[in-house]
Amino acid sequence: MTATSTAAPLQPTRPALGTVERYLSLWVASSIAVGIALGQLVPAPFHALGRATIAQVNLPVAGLVWLMIVPMLLKIDLGALGQVRSQWRGIGVTLFINWAVKPFSMAALGWLFIGYVFRPYLAAGQIDSYIAGLILLAAAPCTAMVFVWSNLLDGEPHFTLSQVALNDSIMIIAFAPLVGLLLGLSSITVPWATLLLSVTLYIVIPVIVAQLWRRWLLARREAALSGVLRVLGPVSLVALLATLVLLFGLQGEQIIAQPLVILLLAVPILIQVYFNAGLAYWLNRQCGVSFNVAGPSALIGASNFFELAVATAIGLFGFQSGAALATVVGVLIEVPVMLSVVHLVQRSRRWYERGART
Repeated sequence: MTATSTAAPLQPTRPALGTVERYLSLWVASSIAVGIALGQLVPAPFHALGRATIAQVNLPVAGLVWLMIVPMLLKIDLGALGQVRSQWRGIGVTLFINWAVKPFSMAALGWLFIGYVFRPYLAAGQIDSYIAGLILLAAAPCTAMVFVWSNLLDGEPHFTLSQVALNDSIMIIAFAPLVGLLLGLSSITVPWATLLLSVTLYIVIPVIVAQLWRRWLLARREAALSGVLRVLGPVSLVALLATLVLLFGLQGEQIIAQPLVILLLAVPILIQVYFNAGLAYWLNRQCGVSFNVAGPSALIGASNFFELAVATAIGLFGFQSGAALATVVGVLIEVPVMLSVVHLVQRSRRWYERGART
């Protein structure tokens, strides 16, 4: 994923799925295995890191999340919001899916599968926490990887950029109330102070820092931004993997005792991805939106900002919670599932263009 240009006219670059992104699930699975093994062999350092908190915020995780999120937000040009009007139908469909459908459909699927169908196979004390993690996973749309998915579909880059910039702006205001509403509907106690602190730490401040840094780099020269992003790309991945090692070092005992839990948590995640992608794709077709906008719209509607979900779950419920584990399952399956959605959309292009209303 490379930086987007702010030259006039705006011409975002079109990143390809590189080796790192293509094998992200492999790196994630390896980090899980390493974390579980180290957590069993040398548990003391993990427990010490888990206790390093201020105001219920874990300091090691906060630092790692900043290293994950800031490079991604640095790629976003909030100036692209001015282009929203030119693709209003595709933007409207995606906003509807992201904010009115996806969080609620995930909550419903969580209640159905985790709260009812799979309840006999899960630890009773973690049921609500698992559902909370699923809600957190669906409450924020993806920020960075959507540029890759859009590129694989030959998507309209201006649409993708403006949609991501708009989602990031909405997230600052809507994430906390939406999560609070859905957790409340699930009868899960909402620690509002911690939730608002998480939003400030993991959304508001990083967005401000990233945009100020981006402007400063571009004021020097455009190549400066590209150079910083090349350096920070590997740092972001290492921070993600380190977070997973830390998380699973503390979760290992529970996972070894219940290895089936990861598979069961994956079921509602998979269903909601395909449901939301399909609904967004169909609605765009009904609205007469061009394919190179409808494809990215479906993918933006289906993918999740899992870095934010993991950090917020840890802040709200702790390292060893079912919520933290549920969000990590989303990380584990993100790449293969989204690649399958890309494939399905590509294969259906003739069907889409043959029936799209104008």
